[in-house]
Amino acid sequence: MPRFRVIFYKTVSDDTGHEHRSAQKEFTVLAEDEAAARAEAARLYALAEGCDWRLRADAMEAEEA
Repeated sequence: MPRFRVIFYKTVSDDTGHEHRSAQKEFTVLAEDEAAARAEAARLYALAEGCDWRLRADAMEAEEA
């Protein structure tokens, strides 16, 4: 089963007003495909943080590790 690295990002502004992506949390999961990896990472995020990932992050990226 493939291994995926899933990262949750939040877009934040610096003191000059420029936006940057900041990694909020990262998981490595085993899954059949990218969609399953995203679903598993979202589940793990909710377990770790006690809320849906979309309350603390703007984006999720998954790549095969």
